[in-house]
Amino acid sequence: MIIVLKKGAQDKDIDNLIDKVKSLGLKPMVSRGQERTIIGVIGPEDVIRLQPLEAYPGVEKVMPVLAPYKLVSREFKEGDSIVKVKEGVEFGSKKIAIVAGPCAVETKDQLKEIAFKIKNSGASLIRGGAFKPRTSPYTFQGLGEEGLKILKDISQEVDMPTVTEVMDTRDVELVASYADVLQIGARNMQNFNLLKEVGQTKKPIILKRGLSATVKELLMSAEYILSEGNFNVILCERGIRTFSEFTRNTLDVSAIPAAKMLSHLPVIADPSHACGKWGLVGPLSKSAVAAGADGLLVEVHSNPKDALSDGPQQLLPENFTSLIQELRKVAQAVGRSL
Repeated sequence: MIIVLKKGAQDKDIDNLIDKVKSLGLKPMVSRGQERTIIGVIGPEDVIRLQPLEAYPGVEKVMPVLAPYKLVSREFKEGDSIVKVKEGVEFGSKKIAIVAGPCAVETKDQLKEIAFKIKNSGASLIRGGAFKPRTSPYTFQGLGEEGLKILKDISQEVDMPTVTEVMDTRDVELVASYADVLQIGARNMQNFNLLKEVGQTKKPIILKRGLSATVKELLMSAEYILSEGNFNVILCERGIRTFSEFTRNTLDVSAIPAAKMLSHLPVIADPSHACGKWGLVGPLSKSAVAAGADGLLVEVHSNPKDALSDGPQQLLPENFTSLIQELRKVAQAVGRSL
């Protein structure tokens, strides 16, 4: 259920409603828009239906949310949410956010070189994996905390916020102490204990769609994070498994406008993991922007042939620069900017 308040509802009216919802053993979630405030009520709907909440001062109407993903849905919030990372860096606004960097943090010199180049080209955030979920247990698994330290040091040096993946509930506090944005990878999209744990950090979360997950399942996973009080969630389409064998995965471009139609959360795309081939990253990036993506995750490496992970899908810095120049034209054509 959601409680829609009238324009200009007083803070004391909102507080009274929050106290009432809590007294019923239910969980209130407040969304403050420019014109109206909405209170989402989490819990058994039969309890709230028996309450004359529409008689309370400041209440315009009380209505059920039909979608199973209550807080994520457009019913809960009609307008687009903007997830702010720092001043001038956000997801969901007119400006498209570009996250770039190597698949994995390898050395400080490697990351520093890439960081300065991608920033000069137009990237807003730097990414780099410290904990790597690999198909084989014998391949490079990341530098762990040492990688996080390198990522933070370079972030401060080039003045760019960071994105890195967290894989285990036991590591959430550690990763959150170093990174600005936490990433939940495709393999952990339905790791519900991990989702609840990152939901308590209040840090921006990039939630990647699972390898074979539906859009509805992606939204239900996001609901876990929001239900813990963290509304700073960014959905990510990163390609799904299909019958095609030429590319690593298949970028579901239709999922971008579909998710934006169903949810108020920002949606970005990861063309690098979608195709697994650097030569296809450009066309997929442009298609994602044209489809309404609020951002891109692009892997960039100064020496991809010697990369410790995912070398074939990483762009050289000069190719990344060219891509950004092309993307600016596409963004302008759809009323956005980079």
